[in-house]
Amino acid sequence: MKKELDTLLEELRGIHSDFKLIFTDKVEVGDWVRWRCRYGCKAYGKHLNCPPYVPSPEETRKLIRCYERAIVARFDAKPDLEVPPSHIHHFLWDAIKVFYDTMFEMERHAFLSGYYKVFAMVGLCCAYCDECIPERENFLDHAAKRFCIHPHKMRPGMEACGIDVFKTVRNAGYEVEALTSPYEKITFFGLLLLE
Repeated sequence: MKKELDTLLEELRGIHSDFKLIFTDKVEVGDWVRWRCRYGCKAYGKHLNCPPYVPSPEETRKLIRCYERAIVARFDAKPDLEVPPSHIHHFLWDAIKVFYDTMFEMERHAFLSGYYKVFAMVGLCCAYCDECIPERENFLDHAAKRFCIHPHKMRPGMEACGIDVFKTVRNAGYEVEALTSPYEKITFFGLLLLE
């Protein structure tokens, strides 16, 4: 039996308390966002939750139209100061895992509460494995997904699917700016599509 939304939100706050409920018309998708992944991210093509392995911006727009509400969740990241920030993925490795596990737990709880369409989206590159299959095997083949060790938990990155995270987060009422140093406070944001 599906729980009342207020009850679900209260229970989700027990998993992670820093989130805001929004209508999905506040989720911004832009074709330009994927270009930033393709020409600007050294992880392009190396992780199964990043381009080119994830849905296109047009597919993302279609997905979002299937939902009325979403949750934008904010996470404070604690980097590993023993790792040089130039290795950003490993600099944030443990923080990414906590972020991904929490988004998965929120999705799972909502699903078991009767919200069977719930779908979580994360940010950054997946950190469940030391090396993702495309990085290890050095190929760009969508068939690689069948070898993922964590397909039940791995979710696509918002930016990877074309979501303008800055605008969406601001639409939710959070403040966010581009960082000018890896030693500034680092914040992650996740999206939980909820119906």
